[in-house]
Amino acid sequence: MLAVLILVGGLGAGGYYGYTWLSDVMTPDDYAGQGSGEVTVEIETGQTATEVAQTLVEQDVVKSAKAFTNAVAAAGKSSSLQPGVYRLRKQMSAAAAVDLLDPGKQLMERVTLKEGLRLSDTITTLAKSTGMAAAEFQKAARDTEALGLPSYARGRLEGYLFPATYDITPKMSATDILTAMVDRFNETAEKEKLVAGAKALGRTPHEIITIASIVQAESGKADDMGKIARVIYNRLEEGRKLEMDSTVFYGLKKYGIAATNADLQSTSPYNTYRRTGLPPGPISNPGDQAIQAALNPPAGDWRWFVATDPERGVTEFASTEADFLRLKAKFEKTRTG
Repeated sequence: MLAVLILVGGLGAGGYYGYTWLSDVMTPDDYAGQGSGEVTVEIETGQTATEVAQTLVEQDVVKSAKAFTNAVAAAGKSSSLQPGVYRLRKQMSAAAAVDLLDPGKQLMERVTLKEGLRLSDTITTLAKSTGMAAAEFQKAARDTEALGLPSYARGRLEGYLFPATYDITPKMSATDILTAMVDRFNETAEKEKLVAGAKALGRTPHEIITIASIVQAESGKADDMGKIARVIYNRLEEGRKLEMDSTVFYGLKKYGIAATNADLQSTSPYNTYRRTGLPPGPISNPGDQAIQAALNPPAGDWRWFVATDPERGVTEFASTEADFLRLKAKFEKTRTG
């Protein structure tokens, strides 16, 4: 009986140590608490929780990959780790790390670039929003091939940075940001069937974007865009000068509503009061509504338009010179009070 008791006791001790070993295996190493310092971590598109875990171990954010994957599973987030850049801390618990990897806590700057901004204004806005030097964007803008600019743009970036809201992460370079904007333009061009639409109108895609940029600059509201596009087409088809103040101002690197007599003496190729036809290229970055208007102008015999009440965005259209002069007088009256 004594021998039996010793055997049972030995088995009991072995069972105890075996349980301890199994417990250590089942409970992976983990740091405690919220950690300290700061670590920037990027989750790349397509990464699994296990791959993210390995990145966190390498950067000493969590103590073990298993602790992190267990924490992800416990939080029910196995399929919700979103690509992006996040700010975490050194030596934090896996559960705390999972909490900071919430999509709503991504490090990014949300930048909205409105329709009609010139390239120069777009760069200024991006530099201010990201803290990057404007010179970095200017340098990136010169390498249009690297940005994926379509061949019909003739190496000109003006007009091809699509206006929209962009999420910019700390990892993105100036080239990355401008490329994202050109990509968005290319997506819009494909959606709107720009190349085919231009061909149907007897124009090149570059000319369509040039027309759209003028429409964008001249319109007070979206409802007028189609008519403004029709005015442009009518004047082009009749061999008239476009006489658009917006193009004159672009050539002078100025802004305004009505060009002065001095402005109209400009020798810039964008002075459409002196030169017949379209200017060399776009004068701003048009939005999708302006592009649609340039591709689908309504039928009409309008040849002039006047912003008779610029503050309220009121534009009136004329088919005869007499009506145009009447609208012009109306505009002059509003300016003089």
